[in-house]
Amino acid sequence: MRRRTPLPPLVLMLLICLVYTTCVVVAAEIGSDAWPETVDLDSGGLSRETFPKGFVFGTATSAYQVEGMANKDGRGPSIWDVFIKTPGLEPNNATGDVAVDQYHRYKEDVDLLAKLNFDAYRFSISWSRIFPNGTGKVNKKGVAYYNRLINYMLKRGITPYANLNHYDLPQALEERYLGWLSHKVVKDYADYADFCFKTFGDRVKNWMTFNEPRVVAALGYDNGFFAPGRCSKAYGNCTAGNSATEPYIVSHNLILSHAAAVQRYREKYQEKQKGRIGILLDFVWYEPLTRSKADNYAAQRARDFHIGWFIHPIVYGEYPKTMQEILGHRLPKFTNKEVKMVKGSMDFVGVNQYTAYYMYDAHQGKPKVLGYQQDWNASFACMDDPGNVTFAKGLHDTTRINYYKAYITQLKRAIDDGANVEGYFAWSLLDNFEWRLGYTSRFGIVYVDYKTLKRYPKMSAYWFKQLLSKNKH
Repeated sequence: MRRRTPLPPLVLMLLICLVYTTCVVVAAEIGSDAWPETVDLDSGGLSRETFPKGFVFGTATSAYQVEGMANKDGRGPSIWDVFIKTPGLEPNNATGDVAVDQYHRYKEDVDLLAKLNFDAYRFSISWSRIFPNGTGKVNKKGVAYYNRLINYMLKRGITPYANLNHYDLPQALEERYLGWLSHKVVKDYADYADFCFKTFGDRVKNWMTFNEPRVVAALGYDNGFFAPGRCSKAYGNCTAGNSATEPYIVSHNLILSHAAAVQRYREKYQEKQKGRIGILLDFVWYEPLTRSKADNYAAQRARDFHIGWFIHPIVYGEYPKTMQEILGHRLPKFTNKEVKMVKGSMDFVGVNQYTAYYMYDAHQGKPKVLGYQQDWNASFACMDDPGNVTFAKGLHDTTRINYYKAYITQLKRAIDDGANVEGYFAWSLLDNFEWRLGYTSRFGIVYVDYKTLKRYPKMSAYWFKQLLSKNKH
């Protein structure tokens, strides 16, 4: 992906920013609402009126992180259910079996969204709750749950944004043909997506195929840090895998799965249902550490391998030239038919924005064992760990408020400068199961007591309520 290359006219990218807070909040017990609604919280001059008419403010979660009922009501296991059962992998042996029980408490959570003046909720659908075996028989109880959730959101004036996959591939497909490593997954995923369009598309008008497929490919198959935990032994404690090839095979199948689902939607449902479909990608920006040509090239390699890996094929129908040159035969190629399907396969792109890093040229020879991260031939600088905050600061999450305020201020500047941004979704509505961190990290604007599962809006929740208070539609 070249930094200043214009997009072709046929693709108009509508950016939906889902921002992940960078602070880590220590767990705390709260006996009552920490912040009364009367507290005046500085919005830094931001308000709903300062944004374009129709600009959407929402929050987001994912199925495995919040739903619970992981092995009940007909849901089949996902690769995460199996992966995290490895002894010692999760803090306090945490699982998503209960999570924060949104399966039963969805009305309470949607009521919170309405009370806090949000417009929309981005949730994900658990593939294995719909198809316990990945394909075949439909789990009617799972379908009924999502119908209840969607209907209640609409009843409360909250617009549903449905994401079809957030890391949780059905375990049955992993066992059947190694999941994302097999081309067979493309049709199975498209069939699953087709069912969701047909079943929920009369009410859901905003679809996303994947959340952060790069994370699935890189963390699942390069260092084994995420499910299904595959990698070369040099890069992680894995029992199987090949970091030199598997991340690229997986990413290829993820891109084809995305494009096949988009094709199904456009050909069968979009005209009648009047909806849109896109994808959510994780964005980290990379700047050169110095003005040297070597560091500039290093930063560009990082951008190509991180951002360009997925967005470049979806826009242009091919991988970045940098990746093609470095990887050679290790990088799969799209057929002419696949290029036509992949190119332009989005109505919008969701930008999951994290942070930025300075990069410098690694000056390293060819590694003994090839892998995705080593292929960048670039090194990170200035990676200070802020560490945990104090109990009091965790309870009064001013750090989170300052982050949101600063980010939304800059987002507003980008819009004023002509960026086509139509919405902002804050991660996350609730404290929840944070993957390999278990329940030790609290990203929510709503505190959850994990013993009672009671919800308590944090100071940041009331900040959003105040920010969005006027002209709520």
